Amino acid sequence: MKELLKKVTILNQIGIILAHIAIFIIFIWIGGLKFFNYEAEGIMPFVANNPIMKQFIPNPQAYKDNKIPEGTINEIKAKWHQENHTYVVSNILGILIISFGILVFLGLFYPILGVIGGILVFLMTLTTLSFLITTPETFVPNLGGENYGFPYLSGAGRLVIKDLAIMACALIVSGNCAREMLNRDLESNKS
Repeated sequence: MKELLKKVTILNQIGIILAHIAIFIIFIWIGGLKFFNYEAEGIMPFVANNPIMKQFIPNPQAYKDNKIPEGTINEIKAKWHQENHTYVVSNILGILIISFGILVFLGLFYPILGVIGGILVFLMTLTTLSFLITTPETFVPNLGGENYGFPYLSGAGRLVIKDLAIMACALIVSGNCAREMLNRDLESNKS
């Protein structure tokens, strides 16, 4: 049994490497999508309901009247999104998300970048998880069914809650990169 457990411990190091790669892939993909109008329009409920982020759009309370279902086009509502900086805010978020993902990936080779990237990803996921509190669309609305409100997560809520796993990976990345830096420092002091 001990031999098997010793072999299983290698999964820890593989998991750390996969945490770097997973965050990188997720953040490059999701960050890249922020440059497409449908994604920008889709994040508007989160932005418009967040006490800090809604400051970046002139008319956050009108987002409900200007929702555009994915896969459709509505020039009038798209004009509202243009005037209310939806696309600009989304592009800025995309740049930040991609940058954080790159930092985490580069942490595999340059631990200081992994520490910085991991902390930034942790802070970002903390913000994203706050959407569970600030965004009504994260829970199933009362449309006549029996399962609505807390704890019944909507599609948006299920999307947000997954950030708990990314948050955990960010802490693993940061901690492991910091340990790597300390170990390198210790080794150089021995020499």
